[in-house]
Amino acid sequence: MPVSSELMARRERLIHLLSPHTVPGLIVAFSGGVDSACLLWAAREAAKKSAGRVLAITAVSASVPDLDLRDASEFAEKLGVEHRILRSRETENQEYLKNDSNRCFHCKTELFRIAREEADAEGIQHIAYGYTISDRGDVRPGHRAARMAGVLAPLEEAELTKEDIRAILREEGFSLSEKPAAPCLSSRIPTGLPVTIKRLEDVQQVETFLRDHGVQIVRARIHDEKTIRIETEDASAAKVLELRHDLERLSRSLGYRWITLDLGGYRTGGST
Repeated sequence: MPVSSELMARRERLIHLLSPHTVPGLIVAFSGGVDSACLLWAAREAAKKSAGRVLAITAVSASVPDLDLRDASEFAEKLGVEHRILRSRETENQEYLKNDSNRCFHCKTELFRIAREEADAEGIQHIAYGYTISDRGDVRPGHRAARMAGVLAPLEEAELTKEDIRAILREEGFSLSEKPAAPCLSSRIPTGLPVTIKRLEDVQQVETFLRDHGVQIVRARIHDEKTIRIETEDASAAKVLELRHDLERLSRSLGYRWITLDLGGYRTGGST
């Protein structure tokens, strides 16, 4: 379905807002998710009009799913946008690892430190990231970090919702428009249980196993030190049960006593 005239106007407003920022140069913090993909596409369109420059950066660490890195690389290549993959060190920060309510603040602080360092080295003035108007209703410590770092939020300024953003990408023919929400792997660990590299690797291993066997929308949450809890959509629950013996063997090999299927199904919002 074509986008509405109102959404078309907001899309054009986004490009218009970005255009002057691309002239001195704009870095887009690009996670490989839907929101930042739309922002990067719009920045490229703006740079075409202004003869400006856009540089996408993707910060990687043990908390970043392999799937997101792949999607980021493929999307940036499709756009023809300069893209750099840079190491993030949030998992070396004890304040991040203790996994309290400020974990996302410390993660985004590291992301924007990396972005600013790259901007200074390249003579680029502005940094933007994919905060939307839909995010206003959530508790977002990472947005506090963005404001402190002077990072732009053009999607919010253009009053675009997450549904609008998917519609724009769909209209432009990008399959990424249908990608499920993809928060970092640390979001699978309940608040108060420390983040460790092993736990992040365990989550990735279980989720990768399930995706390799056809379960695309899934969360493998560390329920506690002995239990992994699987969340998936109703249509995939039977497939998870078919794989239960393999999943049990895998979870035992990782050091967990139990692996369970959450009858509440897949839901966003972390594992608290």
